[in-house]
Amino acid sequence: MEKPIDSLVCPNCEQPGMRPFHEVRQVPVHSVLLVESRQTALDFPRRDIRLAFCPQCGFISNVIFDPTVHQYSERYEETQGFSATFNAFHARLAGQLIERYNLREKTVLEIGCGKGEFLALLCEMGDNRGIGVDPAYVPGRLDEPAAGQVTFIRDFYSDKYIGLKADFYCCKMTLEHIPDTANFLRTVRGGVGDHHHAVVFFQIPEVTRILCETAFWDIYYEHCSYFSRGSLARLFRHCGFEVRDVWTDYDDQYLMIEARPGNSPESDPLPQEESLSELERDISFFTNHYPERLRVWRERLAGYQREGRKVVLWGSGSKGVSFLTTLGVSEAIGYCVDINPHKQGTFMPGTGHEIVSPEFLTGYCPDVVILMNPVYQEEVRRDLDRLNLSPEIVSINA
Repeated sequence: MEKPIDSLVCPNCEQPGMRPFHEVRQVPVHSVLLVESRQTALDFPRRDIRLAFCPQCGFISNVIFDPTVHQYSERYEETQGFSATFNAFHARLAGQLIERYNLREKTVLEIGCGKGEFLALLCEMGDNRGIGVDPAYVPGRLDEPAAGQVTFIRDFYSDKYIGLKADFYCCKMTLEHIPDTANFLRTVRGGVGDHHHAVVFFQIPEVTRILCETAFWDIYYEHCSYFSRGSLARLFRHCGFEVRDVWTDYDDQYLMIEARPGNSPESDPLPQEESLSELERDISFFTNHYPERLRVWRERLAGYQREGRKVVLWGSGSKGVSFLTTLGVSEAIGYCVDINPHKQGTFMPGTGHEIVSPEFLTGYCPDVVILMNPVYQEEVRRDLDRLNLSPEIVSINA
């Protein structure tokens, strides 16, 4: 039996009364797990999403999330490190953090380090020592010069690792996967302890952009937790941190926060934190425009089919899986393209589309490329030019 709305307790502020506002039925429980056959992809396990909003702190959560269905292992292929655009962003961010926090000859702990690329950058550029914790780390994949300066632990960060001490605690693109957000952040706070000079840095997707762009492709099962500047800052204060700064980067797709150990949960918000009423307005915008966004894309894809145009999706990650499964796309799109060689030859969970390399397109000759992330527009155009291909490129947010 489902819980009454009044009893839905917010995982951030731990107050009851979360309000459901958006549902998606039967979506794949994983978006970037490597799937080796089309039939396995078609039969992939599915669950429902029900997003709810907390009127007390602004947090948005999938209140029917089931964490037991996930497999964060070597088959979890989340890296974006094959993109020159993304690598340039990573290098710039690492340099900014090193300069801002004087990260030189220090100890850096990254919680949810993935394949370790960013942690290695911090260690190489700042001559730091690194500790990475992630069950999906793959030994042997990291070949950066700083690889010898980093120790990896293939596990989830938990209370048993609070003895790992660092000068800089980094957690990128991980908190959105965690349902019990306050409990997790209290664990991090316990690890930091009384080291009041330590810096805590988190990066996650930013939800107000998703709401204001009606970006339904950025809602998928692995992401059970969605943050704005205000809701993220309130969580950190609630869990014993002093929030120094919150900001966005990467075309406002990523939300960053700097915090230090502190004990003032009632401190004033930063000027850049949005109000609860502003967030409620953005939620209303999303719910009002969502049906129209789906209609436009379905009509566009149907039009391509009627015209006999060959269409591919560029980007086989979570955005691509969500786009295809939310719209129920099958024959309208031929293939999904990805520059990550580890994904090529595998299949999209839910729809079974084969993931191919850019070079595959020289034989397929698509008429239309749907770009799942507009930040890669120039990079994709260069790849197509290199292959002497000139299809129409349609950005997902067009």
